[in-house]
Amino acid sequence: MNTPFDVCISGHRPEKLPQGSELRVIQSLLYQEIGSAIEDGAATFYTGMARGIDLWAAEMILQFRRTYPKIRLVCVLPFAESVSRLRGAERYLAMTLMNAADETVTLSAHYYAGCYRARNAYMVERSRRLIAVVADSASGTGQTIRMAKQKGLEIRLITLEQAAQQPDPEA
Repeated sequence: MNTPFDVCISGHRPEKLPQGSELRVIQSLLYQEIGSAIEDGAATFYTGMARGIDLWAAEMILQFRRTYPKIRLVCVLPFAESVSRLRGAERYLAMTLMNAADETVTLSAHYYAGCYRARNAYMVERSRRLIAVVADSASGTGQTIRMAKQKGLEIRLITLEQAAQQPDPEA
């Protein structure tokens, strides 16, 4: 039996990602990485609840939890109002995910410069593996990858180049 470990997930917001078939490939690769982590013994998943990869990953983790009821989802908010800044379907999705999560951690009552970095550090500190979808290393995701490397985490990257080389899962 594998020793249980924790995983943090990081990735870009939708506007930094391709659309259409490449986005479906990215989502498919993310789903596969989450499934692989579970098979390897992942017990808890941390997500920062930002638009895009974070919300999609949280939704996938809850789907996996139907089959693997012992896995945990922890939503990590950089500041209390972060979800209320989302709009429409993304806000509804975030609220639904937080209601279904095992835990929601709010790191600050209010926004401050550096609160997203603090959120990323919080997740990295508690994890053994990082799953990241990255297009731009000069981003919050790039920052999280650098933190994870410094802490010696196992890093699973999904790059846009990798996604462009894969067939569309719906084709």
